[in-house]
Amino acid sequence: MNLKSNQNANVRRAVHVHYENKADHHVLVRAIRQLLPPTGSSPIIVVCIGTDRSTGDALGPLVGSYLERHRLPDSKVYGTLQKPVHAVNLHDTLQKIRASYEDPFIIGIDACLGKYQNIGNITIAEGPVLPGAGVNKELLPVGDMNITGIVNVSGFMEYSVLQNTRLNIVMNLAQTIGRCLSVALTSRRRTLLSKLLLMD
Repeated sequence: MNLKSNQNANVRRAVHVHYENKADHHVLVRAIRQLLPPTGSSPIIVVCIGTDRSTGDALGPLVGSYLERHRLPDSKVYGTLQKPVHAVNLHDTLQKIRASYEDPFIIGIDACLGKYQNIGNITIAEGPVLPGAGVNKELLPVGDMNITGIVNVSGFMEYSVLQNTRLNIVMNLAQTIGRCLSVALTSRRRTLLSKLLLMD
């Protein structure tokens, strides 16, 4: 499930940082926190889209497994290497989320194909991710905000490109996304606790 990096023209706010630019990872964390709802207002659901059967498309499940291991506060993760969320079960997964949570705030995470010079870029943006758009599939949009990583080049034989994407790039993107999201949610939780202590 991937999307082309230039396909969401209606995005109002977006931040792009290459995973190798570690000095700018704080920009990703700040962007995530700015897009999150006020603490306690909505349950945060992270939907990591993709499949472990394709290297390029494994970004989502890799992030999901990372987040599951780190036990994010006040959030629930769907889509891991063990239990991926993909084209076959995406609709049912979203229905389950809507039935289980009242007014959830959903973060959609997916792999992208884009221009060669943008491979390795991570984007944090308002609005949903459109899984499958890069391989001409029409799937449900996912998320109130989205996090995507450009894993390879778009424009020609996308399925083959995803299958032949370097695992090293995907792993680095997944670790960076997982770490930045973890920091954003954990620091957000600490800020709330600090405010509550000051009120006592």
